[in-house]
Amino acid sequence: MATLSHISPCATLYQNEHVEIVERKGIGHPDTICDALAEELSRALCRYYLDNFGLILHHNVDKALLWGGLSEPQFGGGKMVAPIEIFLAGRATGEYQGVRIPLEELVRQSCTDWLQSNFHALDPANDIKLHCMIRPGSSDLVELYLRQQKSGLALANDTSCGVGYAPLSELERIVLLVESTLNATETKAAHPEIGEDIKVMAVRNGENIELTVACAFVDRYIDDADDYADKKSQLVRQIEQTASSLSNRAIKAAVNTADDVNAGSLYLTVTGTSAEAGDDGQVGRGNRVNGLITPCRPMNMEAAAGKNPVTHVGKLYNIVARQIAFALVQQIDEVSEAYCYLVSRIGAPVNKPGLVDIRVALRNNDNLEALRTPIDTIVNDKLNNMDQIQADIVGGTLLVY
Repeated sequence: MATLSHISPCATLYQNEHVEIVERKGIGHPDTICDALAEELSRALCRYYLDNFGLILHHNVDKALLWGGLSEPQFGGGKMVAPIEIFLAGRATGEYQGVRIPLEELVRQSCTDWLQSNFHALDPANDIKLHCMIRPGSSDLVELYLRQQKSGLALANDTSCGVGYAPLSELERIVLLVESTLNATETKAAHPEIGEDIKVMAVRNGENIELTVACAFVDRYIDDADDYADKKSQLVRQIEQTASSLSNRAIKAAVNTADDVNAGSLYLTVTGTSAEAGDDGQVGRGNRVNGLITPCRPMNMEAAAGKNPVTHVGKLYNIVARQIAFALVQQIDEVSEAYCYLVSRIGAPVNKPGLVDIRVALRNNDNLEALRTPIDTIVNDKLNNMDQIQADIVGGTLLVY
């Protein structure tokens, strides 16, 4: 039986709001590191389970804590004094059909591979200390998980909700572009002084956009305070140029606004991340599944990273709600904005939410009721396509941070 949606018009158009706030914590931010490593571990578990047993076994490794290290940065190159310690915790099947799963090896390999691929000034072997804290899941949740394997029907392992919206606003696209540009491989090759820990806070007030960017500069590529100031000025210009490629609004950028040159207080690091001394991190404290923190939009506080992609609706529903919203905007000409809210019930099929609430803004006062059939069709198509979401997550083409 098809799922029927509750459909209503949007009370206001987001694009008409006078003030907008958008944030992104870049890949080198301690919170994003935790999200990424938890997700990489889940993907590694999925691949191991599939390769050895033909199915994804029960796991949720969505608890990670980064305990910042100690460092002594200085112009021309400083040193790490104490390593960054990362604790990967959660539940996973450690034995199946008499076969032991090498959980600790999977933790170390998946984390080391990601860190090596995403940092150019950090040495995982010496700068990072990993802790594997994975234990088996509770018997009731494991049984529920195996029950769906026998029936061929994925059953929700939690009572949770998910939310998604579309399209992205101009400011949201700017924030994503600025961070991805600064953390691009070609940018690091041309400007190795730019570390991976980049946080972008954007505010639009009417037709004016202000971007406040925190960037961890890498000390070995900076000669002195004058060189730091020069490279920071270059970065400001690059940010404004990048943002202007998406907007005709007035754009002003500022970088590392807490710097005090006279006091010798500058955002200088050995590794390119504040995790080396200035900050700690945790899963779920940063970006939502669309890669953004959007206080002016509906958001779900679920920590999606590290949750299994088969039954954990805290992960799946935030992804599919976003996909539904985008499909509504892209496939129905009359829809200019869309919001999707999903609520699950533990033990129920994941493709049968207890509630589907769709809110849309229409062009030219179109008849909403006339769009019920195409809206319901899109909703059901996406809900019944969870296998593709699972494949995209395991394959690494769908990220949740």
